[in-house]
Amino acid sequence: MSVNLYSSMSEALNALRGQGYTLNLEPADDGVEDVDSGRRLRPEDLFIVEHHRFEGESDPDDMSVVYAVEGPDGDRGVIVDAYGVYADPSITDVIKRIPVRERR
Repeated sequence: MSVNLYSSMSEALNALRGQGYTLNLEPADDGVEDVDSGRRLRPEDLFIVEHHRFEGESDPDDMSVVYAVEGPDGDRGVIVDAYGVYADPSITDVIKRIPVRERR
């Protein structure tokens, strides 16, 4: 399990972008889609390599999880979801289908 190294979601996203996690992934009918290119990826072809959860102590809107994912062709991107009652069921379903292979 990842250790949360970041104090905010935006800090995590900026750091991950700097590490090459540039695809902004969202759920699509058959998996995930890169928002910028429209390219689709199958969850079975991806791995969650780290995740970071933010509690939103001062702002409930900050209750989120950032997932860093990698694909077999060097694809790297992020999936962002809220958690608890604010979680998006379509994102939750996709995340359940992506195997976890977190770095230690």
